[in-house]
Amino acid sequence: MWGPDTGPPRHEYNNMTFEQQILQYLITGVTVGSIYALIGMGFNIIYNATEIINFAQGEFVMLGGLLTVSGMQLLHLPVPFAAILAIIGVSIVGIALDRAAIRPLKDASPITLIIITIGASIFIRGVASLIWGKEPYLIPAFSGEEPIPFFGAVIQPQSLWVMGVALIVVLSLRQFFGRTLTGKAMLATAVQPRAAKLVGIDASYMVLLSFALSGAVGAAAGIVIGPISMVQYDMGVMLGLKGFCAAIIGGIGHPWGVVFGGITLGIVESLGAGLISSGYKDAIAFVILLLMLFFRPQGVLGKSKGDRV
Repeated sequence: MWGPDTGPPRHEYNNMTFEQQILQYLITGVTVGSIYALIGMGFNIIYNATEIINFAQGEFVMLGGLLTVSGMQLLHLPVPFAAILAIIGVSIVGIALDRAAIRPLKDASPITLIIITIGASIFIRGVASLIWGKEPYLIPAFSGEEPIPFFGAVIQPQSLWVMGVALIVVLSLRQFFGRTLTGKAMLATAVQPRAAKLVGIDASYMVLLSFALSGAVGAAAGIVIGPISMVQYDMGVMLGLKGFCAAIIGGIGHPWGVVFGGITLGIVESLGAGLISSGYKDAIAFVILLLMLFFRPQGVLGKSKGDRV
């Protein structure tokens, strides 16, 4: 079961006041929520272009971390170069998923395509277990491991990297879909595929590009997670589900919605684990998901198809 370590050692919580503990839980929640938001962004990219849910997104995260480890150990590359190669590698995996599994059945129902992505996630996870084995790996922290004091709580330097990367990704995607012709073409392909073809948009290329971008964002998430929580072949299962929860809570297809959903989910999980019991952490996420699906399936910030950006 995946669980990041973004706070001080457990015994140090006993030396904190209640207010300091709450602040620490909030810091942890924002860090974890930023991770969920990054993963949810990957769901958004493919949904914006195809209106399907890619349940292999968690495996993109896992591959990003493991390929970075391989670049460091086998090629003796520094972390930045290993990370770049990992992002390129996972983007290629995303392209292969589109070419091999999605494109041949492009006229199938969305449910069929979703089932295909579930099968792809199982396949990728099995291949990863054969290549890397079942032992966990750790990526070195990007800028040291000395905690930063913050009003009686602490912030791990890697937490700042997670938050910063998440912010850069959401701003970049917002600009891409809202300001560039390619981004608008991807949205048009999902909303009105026939009309998009009539005006000269290559729908198949837009879908391929969405899988490549989704793979790159997933890989980035796996790389920044690596120094916080050890990476291994099965880490993508729970991370993918939490990223999906974040996208649903905020409004799938809405860039700021997934940020809101991810951070909200991370904070609620952190407070629940700290104040009630860590055993309820995952249950809390899925209870929130069910409530959203029952009472507001479009999400807190979700909009109609024609308004998605």
